[in-house]
Amino acid sequence: MTSNTNTLERERGILIVLSGPSGVGKGTVCAALRNCSPDIVYSVSATTRAPRQGEVEGVNYFFKTREQFQQLIDTDEVLEWAEYVGNYYGTPRRFVEDTLRAGQDVILEIEVQGALKVKQKFPEGVFIFLLPPSLDELQNRIVTRGTETDEVIRSRMSVAVDEIRLMEHYDYAIINDRVETACSKIQSILAAEHCKKDRMYPKVIQWIGEVN
Repeated sequence: MTSNTNTLERERGILIVLSGPSGVGKGTVCAALRNCSPDIVYSVSATTRAPRQGEVEGVNYFFKTREQFQQLIDTDEVLEWAEYVGNYYGTPRRFVEDTLRAGQDVILEIEVQGALKVKQKFPEGVFIFLLPPSLDELQNRIVTRGTETDEVIRSRMSVAVDEIRLMEHYDYAIINDRVETACSKIQSILAAEHCKKDRMYPKVIQWIGEVN
């Protein structure tokens, strides 16, 4: 047998979808993760709203006309989308797939319903549900924002309970009691996912086959 000088090609990246009920701290966890894991690429959404001062195309959003966004929908080029206050928002499929193909991991922070839509089109993603330490703590976080009426708070809590029931569709669940701990667990999940034999086996078989 001749010595094998070939090495495994760079592994395809992994799409991590992080979601959970409003007020659970998804944005805070993602901001902290951005600092401790700068190699993870954050998914850039597309929108039809006008750019705000200081926003950069391809960094904050991909800015589209309504006609351009509708074409993305018609050609299945968005993993999920929604209309909010008269504008479309969505996750471009091409940006995600090109980044993964380049071997970089992508994280998508999104609401629960949007995450389930992504799972239908991208089931190979890793879906992580962020939980509050308790429902009382979740309500306290919403209340301390100081921006919601009692009626809105009750409505948000009702929706949160319904969303938590959907946790069964996810691969992992993390309790966000401390932001640093939540980030560490996401990093551990990602490391374990990269070590799964199903991701490596096809390449290894090709690799050793070149020796014979």
